[in-house]
Amino acid sequence: MRIGELADATGVSTRSLRYYEEQGLIRSDRTAGGWREFDEPMVERVVMIQHLLAAGLGSTTIGELLPCLEAPPAERTGVLEVLLAEGVERLEAKRREIDRELEVLQALRQDVSIPTAAS
Repeated sequence: MRIGELADATGVSTRSLRYYEEQGLIRSDRTAGGWREFDEPMVERVVMIQHLLAAGLGSTTIGELLPCLEAPPAERTGVLEVLLAEGVERLEAKRREIDRELEVLQALRQDVSIPTAAS
């Protein structure tokens, strides 16, 4: 399938697909006329990339994860689990940071809304 067909099948822009290819996340063959031709399995791969991006993973990490995800379970080395655990920890740390910031803002908001004796 050509890049426009892959874009239609996945809901991902052709620009993003070109970026994914540039990053080595997806691959295509070229026709004699220079057109990109993608195999049918690229649809599932692009969908997986979208899920991983939505989880906050970067293209470098996704590039490391994709071979693990596509390997049969018996051939997996444990890298996938480590990378996913690191991703979870990173997001939990972000959540703790956001919770702290919210607490500070809520406390400030309460301090501002309490009238003082001088007012």
